[in-house]
Amino acid sequence: MNNELALQISEQRDDICEWMMTRFRELMSEERIDDALHFADEWFEWMDPEGYINETTHFYNEDELLQLYLSLPETDR
Repeated sequence: MNNELALQISEQRDDICEWMMTRFRELMSEERIDDALHFADEWFEWMDPEGYINETTHFYNEDELLQLYLSLPETDR
């Protein structure tokens, strides 16, 4: 992976984390506690500051994935 791609992925991950924390706070401020807790349950690994750094994030290129799928023999699909 080149540095430019690594930086792009890191920025995407940061954007996702910022959105997730903003949304959680919005739900709490709207007193939608159950919704906030369910939301937090889905994003728990990313909300944990200790685990976040160690959490692996997998990204893929949709076009490359489609090409790989189409290259498989019919019996493997």
